[in-house]
Amino acid sequence: MLYDRSYMRETPYRAAWSPSIVLIILNAAMFAAQLVVELVKSGPLLEKSFALFPNELAQGHVWQLLTFQFLHADPLHLIINCAMLYMFGRPVEEALGRGRFVGMYLASGALGGLLQAACSWTFPQHFGIGPVVGASAGVFALIAAFAALNWEQPITTLVAFILPVTMRAKYLILVEVILAGLGMLDASSHIAHAAHLGGVLGGLAFVYLVVRADRELFQWVKFKPAPKRRELVGAQSAKRGSWHRPPTNTADELPPAEFISREVDPILDKISAHGIQSLTERERRILEAARAKMTRK
Repeated sequence: MLYDRSYMRETPYRAAWSPSIVLIILNAAMFAAQLVVELVKSGPLLEKSFALFPNELAQGHVWQLLTFQFLHADPLHLIINCAMLYMFGRPVEEALGRGRFVGMYLASGALGGLLQAACSWTFPQHFGIGPVVGASAGVFALIAAFAALNWEQPITTLVAFILPVTMRAKYLILVEVILAGLGMLDASSHIAHAAHLGGVLGGLAFVYLVVRADRELFQWVKFKPAPKRRELVGAQSAKRGSWHRPPTNTADELPPAEFISREVDPILDKISAHGIQSLTERERRILEAARAKMTRK
């Protein structure tokens, strides 16, 4: 039945497994492996093999666009990224679904790495050609996606983890772009600010072009010509020029079990696979009608 579905209950979001927690564990495990290997081998062997080197990427080492995201330079780097991943990851998981969440995170991180490499290829003296490590590009993407999905929602953040500041979620994107842009101007910085900017762009692109949020960018059905209306043969008009349509089964006319089976179950399966933000306005109205119908039982 309708209320047997987990996403129709008034309970907090709980996934069978949380991608955010899995990513945090992977990051911590990889950092521990970095320390152990460096101690045993007397050198940063993992960084040499799996960090992102712009020159090596140009030679075809494309796997570095993925592997660099799980390495970190120091404990503070790891802690900040994992804290942000925990804070913003769970609500984005709920909105996108697990599969899309992981896809957006990794793809945006790779885009950030590619943008950093492109800047290094174009301006090597300014951006350097050294290795790039860290989950920051993916984390910046998560924050941007959270802001895009919760545009006007007030949130309170801790500036430098000390000063609480309340703002609307949309301004997080502005903060990210300013931080990344100013950082890119500083040639002495050893932080991959271009990767951060690439992560922001990746997160926004994923929400607006793939998930579509509430904008329904690719609802092609809207552009189909409406079918021509025609009068039924033998229909008697109560008023001249009026149109008669065949009766349709609405939410109020269908029995609850049939309405749920025919209309609601496919929508709930869609939420399970792609997240609630994938619903169209019509599908949202059907769910509201279902809630009302179940309440009247």
